[in-house]
Amino acid sequence: MKALVFTKYGSPESVLQLTEVPEPIPKEEEVLIKVHATAANDWDWSMVRGKPYLYRLMFGIKKPKHQIPGMEMAGVVEAIGSGVLSFKVGDPVYGDTSAYGFGTYAEYVCVNEKALTRKPDRIGFEEAAAISHASMLAMQGFDIGHLQDGQKVLINGAGGGVGTFGLQIAKQHNAEVTGVDTGDKLKMMDSIGYDHIIDYKKEDFTKNGKQYDLILDCKTTRSPIAYLRSLTTNGRYVTVGGHLNRLLHLFFLRPWISLFSSKSVHILALKPNKGLKVINELFESNKIECVLDGPYALEDGPKALQYFGDGKHQGKVVISV
Repeated sequence: MKALVFTKYGSPESVLQLTEVPEPIPKEEEVLIKVHATAANDWDWSMVRGKPYLYRLMFGIKKPKHQIPGMEMAGVVEAIGSGVLSFKVGDPVYGDTSAYGFGTYAEYVCVNEKALTRKPDRIGFEEAAAISHASMLAMQGFDIGHLQDGQKVLINGAGGGVGTFGLQIAKQHNAEVTGVDTGDKLKMMDSIGYDHIIDYKKEDFTKNGKQYDLILDCKTTRSPIAYLRSLTTNGRYVTVGGHLNRLLHLFFLRPWISLFSSKSVHILALKPNKGLKVINELFESNKIECVLDGPYALEDGPKALQYFGDGKHQGKVVISV
């Protein structure tokens, strides 16, 4: 089978190679999937580059342990292991595989059946590949942020996958949503219904005096104190990702902030695929849609991942296999 393989760390376009590799064989509780589509996300970007260096404790100190990246996919069950009970050959499925492994940048992948959800007929394979990770970051982030009807919400990193799903989820609660991003994303953000848009290259939302009941941050780059300025009296700040040093800073200051302030800050520990049933129902009732960038061909995967890492994408970067 064809797969994007890397044997050393570096930029995606320099180290990822389209290569013929053996087709995997499912173990007892695994399912072999014929992959139709996969997607780009921060884990892939960090895994291929081996940065931040702390992540090499997971990915391999000197060279990658997992030589095929990718953790989101949609496809069809090709074969099943002896202990599989939830699926049969021919079932369309999708999911975030990160709790059980990587390897979705390939024509086939083996994954534990617990990482999979049956794909509704209304959702295409490219859409399904875009859903499992980004929508769960948004939904679970709002869950721990206690999103309530009519709140003022700000999404930082609003033009990517998490932001575009986050807007639509927040609108189910009649929230007034401000999006922060830059470049060509701003026009797209306006078209999908953000109430207010801030270009971070022209305005710092932590210094403009405006406050929000809930901030969902995909790109944590500032100190916790900066974010507290932008929260209402009982406001909540939730980060789903960002610069590692800022996340560590937030982690250590979080208990002190809760002790001395009615405001609170939270770091999301994602539970892969938890809540996909709710997202499926929203799709089935036409209350939510995917904003896709692509799909790109598998051979263009290195370029697509670099494009994602450069932050130029609009919505979710999807790769067709």
